[in-house]
Amino acid sequence: MPDPENSFTIEELAAQTGMTVRNIRSHRARGLLPAPEVRDRVGYYGSRHLAHLRMIQELQAEGFNLKGIERLLNQNDAAAEQFLSFRRALEQFDGEQPRTFTREELAKRFGADDEETLGRAVETGALVPVDESRYEAPFPSLLDAAEGVVATGVPLDHALSAIDEVRGHCRSISKEFVELFLENIWKPFEAEGYPEDRWPAVREALDQLRPLSLQALAAVYRMTMSEEVEKAFGKQLERMANRKS
Repeated sequence: MPDPENSFTIEELAAQTGMTVRNIRSHRARGLLPAPEVRDRVGYYGSRHLAHLRMIQELQAEGFNLKGIERLLNQNDAAAEQFLSFRRALEQFDGEQPRTFTREELAKRFGADDEETLGRAVETGALVPVDESRYEAPFPSLLDAAEGVVATGVPLDHALSAIDEVRGHCRSISKEFVELFLENIWKPFEAEGYPEDRWPAVREALDQLRPLSLQALAAVYRMTMSEEVEKAFGKQLERMANRKS
């Protein structure tokens, strides 16, 4: 019996996905797309084919070439879907929504509207240009912190320099935590052949990585900050005492 869900012709499927008919036929020839249901010599496609093509598009957007996608799909469709769910989880890892600001809004917040300062903010990753008059802040809380630092009397260019320096250190710290996950969770899972019943546990470990890494980072930062403040102000007190004497 014909499956009523398979109602798209290849042209309609192309319109749904934004792909060309030629690309869809090429994916079908490579075995990346399940065969259509043939009725009266016409191939009909359904939601399964549509989901498959969107998965291919998403994998290509992640940098996979067709050979890599073919290898991944040859394992099983579930493995490809689970992999993409991991990628989506990583994209949402920060838990913070970007915000867009005009140059006027930024000038009002920071008291500066020159190209050099905006360029520095872009270099640090605090801002991303949208057009000539608008900028996106991927992490608005970073702008809030910079504004707070400037409000204490620290010049904006010094605050941006500090942000850039901290970003470099944080990249190294983030790399350590990611390597911790890869070496101890992902690689053993990979060596086992990605068993279906282990996906939930691996995903849970990934979900826990962010709060646990933030907790560890905050604790270590508080400890080292206390040590540095004590050391710095100890020297300042010594200088004050020497001036009086």
